[in-house]
Amino acid sequence: MRVLVGLTLFLGVLGIVGVLAGDDPAGATFVELSESVQLLMSATLPFTGVLLARDLKRPADHGPGQETPDGRPGQRTPDRGPGQAPGYRPLVTLWLTAVVLAVGVAVFGVVACVVAVVVSPAGGWSHAGGGVVGGVLVQVTAQLVGTGLGLLLRPVVVACAATVVLPLGVWLVLGALPAVREWTTPYAAALNLLSGELTVLRWAQWAVVVLIWGVALNALGAVRFLRGRAAAGHGSPGVGDP
Repeated sequence: MRVLVGLTLFLGVLGIVGVLAGDDPAGATFVELSESVQLLMSATLPFTGVLLARDLKRPADHGPGQETPDGRPGQRTPDRGPGQAPGYRPLVTLWLTAVVLAVGVAVFGVVACVVAVVVSPAGGWSHAGGGVVGGVLVQVTAQLVGTGLGLLLRPVVVACAATVVLPLGVWLVLGALPAVREWTTPYAAALNLLSGELTVLRWAQWAVVVLIWGVALNALGAVRFLRGRAAAGHGSPGVGDP
């Protein structure tokens, strides 16, 4: 996890270096820098969501005598009596942790871009406010894709690959229908958000994308996870149980 977070932040710094090393670095604006930084970081951030989901599933997936992916012996969570909370981290905690991490990564990108614009001779701030909000929304969306696919797919490598292949694959398939992919693909939504011009239409498009790639994926993943826990003999816990 630490390595992935470090790689994600490094990609953000690399994005700034790439823009400033371009043809006209003196004219780089906050929005231009933010688009490069946030898009690069959103490529690997979902991997952390996959790992968070793996940690949530680990108690049910590895019983006594089996090793977890990191080599530790598995332990079956003791059965609880009626009304008692199941012995695993709840799904709500997974999503909250993932969102907090996503916001932290977005804020890092914002601060890095602010510093880059301040030290640039002619950096501009047009639509900077919208760019800040857009950066946060992009990272939260990317992270929810990671947690959703992490709950749905195994092994971890497959889930991580899916966070890249599925969204970009749908975006490419819908190349002949640009109006459709504006409403259905995270990449198109990210480009709109990072432009800094957050119109009502773009807010609506982002909301639809989040419903598809964030809410729906995580809802399906939650159902699969809870059924797996019940089949393993841990009862049928509610999503918000502690």
